Amino acid sequence: MLWRGWGDPARARPLPDAVRELLHDLLGVRPADAPPLPLAEVGVPASRLPPATRAALAAVVGDGSIRDDDESRVRHTRGKSTPDLLRIRRGDVAAAPDAVVLPGTHDDVLGVLRVCTEHRVVVVPYGGGTSVVGGLTPAGTRAAGGGEGGEGGDGGDGGRWPVVALDLRRLDRMTAFDAVSRTATLEPGLRAPRAEALLRERGHTLGHFPQSYEWATIGGFAAARSSGQASAGYGRFDDMVVGLTVATPRGTLELGRAPKSAAGPDLRQLVLGSEGAFGVITAVTVRIRSAPVTTAYEGWRFPSFAAGAAALRVLAQDGPLPTVLRLSDETETMVGLARPTRLTRLDLQAAGCLVVAGYEGTAADLADRRAKARAVLRAAGGTHLGPEPGEQWAEGRYAAPYLRDALLDAGAFAETLETASFWSGLPRLYEAVREALTATLTDAGTPPLIMCHISHVYAAGAALYFTVVAADPGTAGWARAKDAANEAIAAAGGTISHHHGVGTDHRDWYAREIGPLGVEVLRAVKDRLDPAGILNPGVLIPPD
Repeated sequence: MLWRGWGDPARARPLPDAVRELLHDLLGVRPADAPPLPLAEVGVPASRLPPATRAALAAVVGDGSIRDDDESRVRHTRGKSTPDLLRIRRGDVAAAPDAVVLPGTHDDVLGVLRVCTEHRVVVVPYGGGTSVVGGLTPAGTRAAGGGEGGEGGDGGDGGRWPVVALDLRRLDRMTAFDAVSRTATLEPGLRAPRAEALLRERGHTLGHFPQSYEWATIGGFAAARSSGQASAGYGRFDDMVVGLTVATPRGTLELGRAPKSAAGPDLRQLVLGSEGAFGVITAVTVRIRSAPVTTAYEGWRFPSFAAGAAALRVLAQDGPLPTVLRLSDETETMVGLARPTRLTRLDLQAAGCLVVAGYEGTAADLADRRAKARAVLRAAGGTHLGPEPGEQWAEGRYAAPYLRDALLDAGAFAETLETASFWSGLPRLYEAVREALTATLTDAGTPPLIMCHISHVYAAGAALYFTVVAADPGTAGWARAKDAANEAIAAAGGTISHHHGVGTDHRDWYAREIGPLGVEVLRAVKDRLDPAGILNPGVLIPPD
């Protein structure tokens, strides 16, 4: 992956001049002051990993599986949020880990955790590096939160502790396939495309396709409660997990003896979403499905966001549910359709709101569900636009992060945030977040373009995904806007995250969401599983 941006550098494309001019005229975007620093010119702090600690780690994983060269450390610095990228593009790698350790087995992970506990070394589990909520910059790093010193696992000395990135890429196998139960056991470093390819060879699919799909890993999906773009048909990733193996500083957790159980609280749910703070996931058993025989996408137009949301609610509550179902608001629809397209019959001045519906399965099942869903959408006031809008969305479904990089190159600021609520609270939540972002960024002299879509639907509610484009307000200016949006989410009764996770960015808001007693419960679990506090300190759980 590009060290200072997203994905394959060969797929990066600059913005057309006409788009640059539009950004200047509409939002006041000015060219960036300077291009990003080349990797060779980035100054990396000296590693603080003591020789004795390095030798102890090498005794576990082998000397060739420890990397402390500058490039490896830079490539494991921070995640892929816009503030992360802005810092690294200007050469701020103060948060670089002191070494990268690559275990090859579950026992290797246990051994690394034992050494790091004994030597007081912070451990950051690392999968695809796609976190957008500060999940890879724990409080034990030199520059946690972007420059300020942080406390570590012991509440005081951790800011001076060395940090290792525990890169799980060598744990990349499918270790079991059960065609009878339709389950597969996957190691955490397995990238999503490879996992899907292994399953397709056996006629099955996981059905999990988030926007990070091309780079994210199975372990990351579990650790962050990922939700894919086909969640209407396949469910969230945490819905797919039936078993987990977890390495902790205290030993191993083996969870999941049956799909469901009444044997006490489900500890699988304690690990899912724990973001490496409780342990390192070393195996995930997931339920799988037969690979679809055929796939079809189509688009629908609704006169307003409210009308489109009402139609999606009917499908979510009464069926039939498409495999993919999403609704763009008026702004996102207009911006998305403003590029050259064959949709010449669509009047952009009355574009309304676009619904994309996708269907997978056998030919007969697809035809039946599509016919019934079309009847619901027509009855709700939708206008059928044919296959092109849906196919166009499917073709570009993983391209948005590349566009974000191009916007940053042009001097613009682009970032996303997401939330969810019950259907009855969704209109209030939508307006509250838009108003908070608009007011804060406008007051800062960087009036934004704000787009939103409903990305995931449930019988009881849905998720809202916002995209913000503006002239660069700086990391401090965005932090104020994000705080205002978070406050609006809390006040409107939404959750602080639907699928991006908590990390450090959302940690304090998450604490408000679950309350002081809830935080105490998490701290008690942390203290039991990781008494030295080496695992991602400050991520998910506020320091004492």
